[in-house]
Amino acid sequence: QVQLVESGGGLVQAGGSLRLSCVASGRTFSSYAMGWFRQAPEMEREFVAAISGGGGVTYYANSVKGRFTITRDNAKNTVYLQMNSLKPEDTAVYYCALDLSILPSRTPETYNYWGQGTQVTVSS
Repeated sequence: QVQLVESGGGLVQAGGSLRLSCVASGRTFSSYAMGWFRQAPEMEREFVAAISGGGGVTYYANSVKGRFTITRDNAKNTVYLQMNSLKPEDTAVYYCALDLSILPSRTPETYNYWGQGTQVTVSS
């Protein structure tokens, strides 16, 4: 079984930054791709960013490209999402997820484990 615990959410003004963290336990972390997704009220869950097991392959949603950066520290079993130049439309609950494959995916259905989510609110 895998447990994922996110942290780092909060309230920030537009233009500000936040760094989300997700700590994984229960499996060999470096073998698996990780992703970040978000869900705003009354919206479907959407892809934000993903990273391969070794960290060499990353994908981003067009809406966050150039502003967000996904990284991972396999020694700490942790994946990060650095979010800069935040906009009010980035407001959502952010979830990390683990995919039992090496290569990352943009599709939430391919992910096997999910965290509980952390709220990010960007004020205008």
